[in-house]
Amino acid sequence: MTLENRQALLDGLRDGTPIGLGYFVVAFTLGIVAKHVGLSPLQGFVISLLNNASAGEYAAFTVIGSDAPYIEIALLTLVANARYVLMSTVLSQKFSPDTPFYHRIFVGFDVTDEIFGITIARGGRWLNPFYNYGAMLTAIPGWSLGTACGIIAWEFFSPSAVSALSVALYGMFLAVIIPPARKDKIIACAVVVSFALSWLAENFFPEVSAGNRTIALTILIAGAAAVLYPIKEDDNDA
Repeated sequence: MTLENRQALLDGLRDGTPIGLGYFVVAFTLGIVAKHVGLSPLQGFVISLLNNASAGEYAAFTVIGSDAPYIEIALLTLVANARYVLMSTVLSQKFSPDTPFYHRIFVGFDVTDEIFGITIARGGRWLNPFYNYGAMLTAIPGWSLGTACGIIAWEFFSPSAVSALSVALYGMFLAVIIPPARKDKIIACAVVVSFALSWLAENFFPEVSAGNRTIALTILIAGAAAVLYPIKEDDNDA
């Protein structure tokens, strides 16, 4: 390993440590949901190891609890995590042209909102994949261990404490949607519309599974917003 790559790795470890700690806390509450649908600590650990995404995992756990078929779980997870495809594409374009393809694959394995943010903020002409590896070394274990510990903790907490921890997960989602909704009226409207349509779909189409409703509404609302209010190239560049 060259001196440049070693320094990039250390920088990634430094910047990724607070992310990993935060992931542990969030994934702990996600583990409560995993335990509620009958998953073991090992199963929760492996799922979080392979799918480091809060919304995607929560959606998957929800449909797992409803005994949904595998294809429905796969489609729902794909839709919920679709934004990471775009993030991976952006990062891949910021690598030097001579960067080996396997580096692009490995970096794309764990592109999360937070890791994407610190990587883009790093600046420079070209990104160094070893910086991402350093951040991943703390983010992935923090997320996986947090989920497993949340499942294990179920056995030691009272029902009221478990209920309180479950609420924390919804607080996380509010923290995700409120800041961008306050800055952009279009996002705020999309959030409100999604709440309303989700309630209507649940009450008027109860025969449709929760997973299929989520897939359909996600594609419908996101697609409509993209068509009606596309992001201008000038705004994107800014």
